[in-house]
Amino acid sequence: MITVLIHHKVSDFNTWKPVFDSTFQFRHSMGEDGYKLFRSLTDPHDVTLMLSFFSAEAAEKFVNSDALMQRMKEAGVIGEPTVRILGEVLMARRTAAD
Repeated sequence: MITVLIHHKVSDFNTWKPVFDSTFQFRHSMGEDGYKLFRSLTDPHDVTLMLSFFSAEAAEKFVNSDALMQRMKEAGVIGEPTVRILGEVLMARRTAAD
Protein backbone atom coordinates (compact mmCIF):
# COMPACT_ATOMS: atom_id res chain seq x y z
CA MET A 1 0.00 0.00 0.00
CA ILE A 2 1.18 3.50 -0.85
CA THR A 3 0.39 6.47 1.38
CA VAL A 4 0.40 10.10 0.34
CA LEU A 5 1.02 12.23 3.43
CA ILE A 6 -0.05 15.86 3.01
CA HIS A 7 0.51 18.42 5.74
CA HIS A 8 -0.58 22.03 5.37
CA LYS A 9 -2.10 25.05 7.05
CA VAL A 10 -5.55 26.29 6.08
CA SER A 11 -6.97 29.78 6.49
CA ASP A 12 -10.25 28.38 7.83
CA PHE A 13 -11.01 24.69 8.45
CA ASN A 14 -14.76 25.20 7.96
CA THR A 15 -14.07 26.59 4.48
CA TRP A 16 -11.41 23.99 3.65
CA LYS A 17 -13.43 20.89 4.65
CA PRO A 18 -16.33 21.25 2.15
CA VAL A 19 -13.83 21.73 -0.69
CA PHE A 20 -11.96 18.61 0.45
CA ASP A 21 -15.26 16.68 0.63
CA SER A 22 -16.20 17.83 -2.88
CA THR A 23 -13.05 16.18 -4.28
CA PHE A 24 -14.16 12.66 -3.23
CA GLN A 25 -14.82 11.45 -6.81
CA PHE A 26 -11.76 13.27 -8.18
CA ARG A 27 -9.49 11.57 -5.64
CA HIS A 28 -11.07 8.17 -6.32
CA SER A 29 -10.64 8.63 -10.08
CA MET A 30 -6.94 9.35 -9.45
CA GLY A 31 -6.53 6.02 -7.60
CA GLU A 32 -7.20 6.92 -3.98
CA ASP A 33 -8.48 3.93 -2.02
CA GLY A 34 -9.20 5.66 1.30
CA TYR A 35 -8.01 8.40 3.61
CA LYS A 36 -7.55 9.60 7.17
CA LEU A 37 -7.90 13.24 8.13
CA PHE A 38 -6.07 14.69 11.14
CA ARG A 39 -6.26 18.11 12.75
CA SER A 40 -3.83 19.47 15.30
CA LEU A 41 -5.07 19.55 18.89
CA THR A 42 -3.36 22.90 19.45
CA ASP A 43 -3.70 24.64 16.06
CA PRO A 44 -7.07 24.40 14.26
CA HIS A 45 -5.43 25.56 11.02
CA ASP A 46 -2.97 22.64 10.96
CA VAL A 47 -4.28 19.74 8.82
CA THR A 48 -2.68 16.41 7.90
CA LEU A 49 -4.05 13.88 5.42
CA MET A 50 -3.06 10.26 4.88
CA LEU A 51 -4.39 9.12 1.49
CA SER A 52 -4.06 5.46 0.46
CA PHE A 53 -3.23 4.48 -3.12
CA PHE A 54 -2.74 1.08 -4.75
CA SER A 55 0.31 2.16 -6.73
CA ALA A 56 3.17 4.61 -6.56
CA GLU A 57 2.40 5.67 -10.13
CA ALA A 58 -1.16 6.70 -9.20
CA ALA A 59 0.11 8.54 -6.12
CA GLU A 60 2.72 10.41 -8.20
CA LYS A 61 0.13 11.36 -10.80
CA PHE A 62 -2.20 12.64 -8.06
CA VAL A 63 0.36 14.77 -6.20
CA ASN A 64 1.68 16.26 -9.45
CA SER A 65 -1.75 17.09 -10.86
CA ASP A 66 -2.64 20.70 -11.56
CA ALA A 67 -6.17 19.91 -10.34
CA LEU A 68 -4.90 19.07 -6.85
CA MET A 69 -2.96 22.31 -6.57
CA GLN A 70 -5.94 24.30 -7.86
CA ARG A 71 -8.29 22.70 -5.33
CA MET A 72 -5.86 23.36 -2.50
CA LYS A 73 -5.78 27.01 -3.52
CA GLU A 74 -9.60 27.16 -3.68
CA ALA A 75 -9.83 25.57 -0.23
CA GLY A 76 -7.60 28.20 1.37
CA VAL A 77 -4.37 26.28 1.88
CA ILE A 78 -1.76 28.69 3.22
CA GLY A 79 1.83 28.46 2.03
CA GLU A 80 3.52 25.42 0.54
CA PRO A 81 2.11 22.04 1.61
CA THR A 82 4.48 19.27 2.65
CA VAL A 83 3.75 16.22 0.50
CA ARG A 84 5.39 12.81 0.90
CA ILE A 85 4.77 9.53 -0.91
CA LEU A 86 5.46 6.62 1.42
CA GLY A 87 5.53 2.85 1.00
CA GLU A 88 4.21 0.79 3.89
CA VAL A 89 6.85 -1.41 5.48
CA LEU A 90 5.08 -2.79 8.53
CA MET A 91 1.81 -2.42 10.37
CA ALA A 92 1.09 -3.74 13.86
CA ARG A 93 -2.00 -3.51 16.04
CA ARG A 94 -2.06 -3.85 19.78
CA THR A 95 -4.52 -6.15 21.48
CA ALA A 96 -5.78 -6.40 25.05
CA ALA A 97 -3.30 -9.26 25.52
CA ASP A 98 -0.28 -6.98 24.94
